[in-house]
Amino acid sequence: MNFKETLKMLGKSYAVVASAVGVSPAVISQIANHSIWPKRNQNNIRQVLIKFITDCGADIPNDLSQTSEAAPDPTQQSKDDAMLLRKTALTQATKASFGFRFDPFNEEIRSAEDLFTSPDIKYVREAMYQTAAHGGFIAVIGESGAGKSTLREDLQDRIHRDGQSIIMIEPYVLAMEDNDIKGKTLKSSHIAEAILDSVARGINPKRSPEARFRQVHKALQESSKAGNKHVLIIEEAHGMPLPTLKHLKRFFELKQGFERLLSIILIGQTELSHKLSESNPTVREVVQRCEIVTLQPLTEGKLEQYLKFKLNRVGKNYNDIITTDAIDAIAERLQHKSRTRQGIESISLLYPLAVNNLVSAALNQATELGFDKVDADIVKSI
Repeated sequence: MNFKETLKMLGKSYAVVASAVGVSPAVISQIANHSIWPKRNQNNIRQVLIKFITDCGADIPNDLSQTSEAAPDPTQQSKDDAMLLRKTALTQATKASFGFRFDPFNEEIRSAEDLFTSPDIKYVREAMYQTAAHGGFIAVIGESGAGKSTLREDLQDRIHRDGQSIIMIEPYVLAMEDNDIKGKTLKSSHIAEAILDSVARGINPKRSPEARFRQVHKALQESSKAGNKHVLIIEEAHGMPLPTLKHLKRFFELKQGFERLLSIILIGQTELSHKLSESNPTVREVVQRCEIVTLQPLTEGKLEQYLKFKLNRVGKNYNDIITTDAIDAIAERLQHKSRTRQGIESISLLYPLAVNNLVSAALNQATELGFDKVDADIVKSI
């Protein structure tokens, strides 16, 4: 029998075993259900568990008799490994236990009221709106799960709510990569086609590149005379090839008199900032015209504000669901350490998607253990 089956045979709860071993019930639950051991004192905990089982008159479970492997050095983990927090939804039992009407950590934004806005997010949100409404060229950069796509959806909703005559031009980037080996590159001709489809729907693009771009310029001029503004929004812009990035400067310079006819918003992950580096001479003309705005992690008190906002959506008091020490545990759990030439660097992964997955897993764990709150021990056991 394995450890979990042995505990069932002995009639011992996780709480009883945890008290005897000197760890939290969450640790015992992780060992029994998922064979996940704490990073520290694994061998000591194993020996104490073996003694507890044998003192109760049972044989040593197979999974406890195996030798523990050394815990991995967190500084050797790659950034991608550190971000692999599986998508987790609240179980039906969890929602019933905590009295949630719906899952507050499922990132389904139904309206602008569902959007959490810290000072950093407000700045990026307003920068996107001002660019769309009054012109400009910006790159919105953030880690995966930072909320970039949500802000793009919010911009679209805000333009519609305010009744603004702003045409959003969004080329499809479903298979876009920065070279034709991995996928399909986004070329200037594709952007021109997207502009024509959005601004002058029904007009077939000219075959000649010179005629097509002249056609684009004329279509933007006619639309501008009708009182429209235009904003080109490219998602996953970190996957754009450098030649196309360079060509964006020419789209940005399409004018009618002194008035620019096209604003540009690039949305991408941190790789985009490398492509738009000042030390990259290939795109220096773009770098000189493009403002970079970055979505920051939920540090310096913003994590607690975020969780309060999310729980308030389901009518719950934050203090009734999460203990104070759990906040520090969440922040610690979502810190990635990497070794650089300057030493060990700590990188925060406190972004909405990662926080949602971690807290959801912790709430499910608390329900399984019969706890009415998520504490630090539960978070550390995830």
